[in-house]
Amino acid sequence: MTAACKPSISGVIGEQELAYGGFSLKVRVLFVGAGAIGACIAAWVAAQNEGVTVLDVGEVTNALRESGITTYEIANPSRTRRTINVRVAERPRDCSDADIVVLAVKNYNLSEVARRVREELGDRPIIVSMANGRENQEILPKFFSRVIYCVVGFNARRDVPVVVGYQRKGPLLIGTPDNTLGAELRQVQGALARGCPTEITERLQDAVHTKIVMNLTNALDALVGRGYWPLSSFSVYQYLLSKALWEGVQVVRAAGFHEHRIAGIPSFTQLRIAALLPGWLIRPVFRRKMRAMVLSSMTQDVTLRGAVNTELESITGYLVRLAADVGVRVPYNEAIYRLAKENFHPGFKPLSCEDVLAAASSRQRP
Repeated sequence: MTAACKPSISGVIGEQELAYGGFSLKVRVLFVGAGAIGACIAAWVAAQNEGVTVLDVGEVTNALRESGITTYEIANPSRTRRTINVRVAERPRDCSDADIVVLAVKNYNLSEVARRVREELGDRPIIVSMANGRENQEILPKFFSRVIYCVVGFNARRDVPVVVGYQRKGPLLIGTPDNTLGAELRQVQGALARGCPTEITERLQDAVHTKIVMNLTNALDALVGRGYWPLSSFSVYQYLLSKALWEGVQVVRAAGFHEHRIAGIPSFTQLRIAALLPGWLIRPVFRRKMRAMVLSSMTQDVTLRGAVNTELESITGYLVRLAADVGVRVPYNEAIYRLAKENFHPGFKPLSCEDVLAAASSRQRP
């Protein structure tokens, strides 16, 4: 058995007894990144396992040490609010015996984080990436030989550092591009599933691209400030979103991917209906669905934190490039992508829905 974490940090990595290959293993899990998703899952797993360790930087690290992680279900905050204390690390090498390292960071930070983990922990731990999109599949094999990819099937929002509201618990879908690492997948599933429903999928790329379609919401929401700024026109917003999502469905299908049903996420059939039926007919249902959607991380990045780095390239940019490769026109996503690239900068102010529609309409003209 490996040695325990060095005593210089605030505690040891959480251990979990798992039946694995006919004998018991102590599985130690280190979460790198305590944003909305990472903090939620770390707290849920820590509630079932002693001392899960979380690594972040700056004010997040201070908040973790002082008050732990607080989570609550957005639809029922008073009854579900819970605070979990976790162990805190300052750098990967403090936890040199981690068996599983969960990288809960976005693709634009992934190379830097992966390099640091590799330098300090080597290639021994199983790596789990929770980043949206497909870019992580290009980045992580450069650093590690055992990488598992996780498609997160729920949304969460961060109110303040390590206080997080979530839609529901899970699901998480884990897999590998070539359906290898079966033993490692079962080990990761065992570590995560006690805190959050976790499924192993043999159709990782379908799951990744199904989630990319739904994540197309993020760039539009950030552009118009939904959840942060009053929408100039709900009906125009509904029209834009339904068209953008349906474009996404057509692109991933043309590229050879199939829908992977993920609990709580609208089906491709529902997205087609929303795009083709008159808006007024489905507006009551659309309003109910929108009330359940949380403030996207991209909206928080550009409107609340003035961030320049976002998931725009990993999601909408990827979809636009894929559309060009397979010969599918995507005027709505092209307009959203261009406007976001032009406007996402410090001091950003949300655009009107009408301006976004005008930009999309101009791209449809010969």
